[in-house]
Amino acid sequence: MDIVVLSVLIGIGLAMDCFVVSLSAGASYPTEHLKLASAYALAFGFFQSGMCLLGWALSVGFASIVSAYDHWVAFFLLLIIGLKMIHEGLRDEPPAAARPALAALTVLSLAVATSIDALAVGISFAVLDHSPYLPAAIIGMISLLFSFAGVLSGRKLVRLVGSRADILGGLILILLGVRVLAEHVAMF
Repeated sequence: MDIVVLSVLIGIGLAMDCFVVSLSAGASYPTEHLKLASAYALAFGFFQSGMCLLGWALSVGFASIVSAYDHWVAFFLLLIIGLKMIHEGLRDEPPAAARPALAALTVLSLAVATSIDALAVGISFAVLDHSPYLPAAIIGMISLLFSFAGVLSGRKLVRLVGSRADILGGLILILLGVRVLAEHVAMF
């Protein structure tokens, strides 16, 4: 299979987590949509691309160490952020517009958590003896586009679920974390 086609297919697969997380962010913070969409898109695209390159670079001896813990890191990041969102959704405070939507630590944590799989993809490019640069760029661009679209789509989602979109977003993040663990357990 052509490396470009393969990279696009992998990029779409990896970007699904970015889309879902961005969707919940857009639902939780519907008033700052363009700024939020840009921040999530840039962070997620950068980390998907960067983790792919990092996985390739680390593959020469550290693959077993990285793969032993990557699923736990992703799970705990998604769990903590998901629980925080549920907690905020259950409070009787004003809606999300009163809270800061672009807490840098939150955006970076989510970007890292959703890009752990890209680290493994980078390792696979090294094993297959492919240069990672073009695939990493393609994967990053697809993640950027999906994340931007996710935030914008999340604005529409809030109309369906109302003011408790944080609860739904938190549950989605926790389920993504559980899926990461389940996939890892299924591999062994």
